[in-house]
Amino acid sequence: MHSLQLLLRASHAALLLVLCLQLGINTAQEDTRKIIEMDFQLPQVTKANEEVTVKLGVTTELRECMVIRASLESNIPVDGPFNYKYTSCLCNDHPRNFLWDFKFNSTMRIAAVVDIIHQLNVCPNDQAVIPIKANHFSITKTLMVA
Repeated sequence: MHSLQLLLRASHAALLLVLCLQLGINTAQEDTRKIIEMDFQLPQVTKANEEVTVKLGVTTELRECMVIRASLESNIPVDGPFNYKYTSCLCNDHPRNFLWDFKFNSTMRIAAVVDIIHQLNVCPNDQAVIPIKANHFSITKTLMVA
C-alpha cells in the first residue's frame, strides 16, 4: 500500500513537471522575428537646389527570402528618379540598400515605402514568401529646405 501511495505521489509530481515544461516550451517557441526593418536616412535640413542623397536600408529576420518593392512618396509632387520603384529579392543574409539623389526647392515630408509583393524571377528558384500578417511598411521624415 505504501509503495502505491509513493507511485501516485510521483505521478502527480511528474504530471506537474510535464505541464510546467510544456508551458515553458510553448512560450519559448513564439516567433518574434521582424519581417522588415528599415533604416531611412536623409538630412534634416538642406539648402534650395542643393543635391541631397536619400538612403533606405532594408533587412529582414525571416529565414525565407521575399520580393520587395521600395519607393519614395512625398506630400509635394516631385518628378524624375523620385518616382522610381525598385524591385529586389530580400533575404536575411543579404540586406538591400536603395539610394536616391535629388534637388529640393521646398520643405516636404518624404515616406520610404516597402511592399512585399508576388513576382516571379526575382528571387533564386522563385522561393520567395509573402507574410500573412503584414506586407506594407513605411517610415516618414521631414526634409527642411532653408
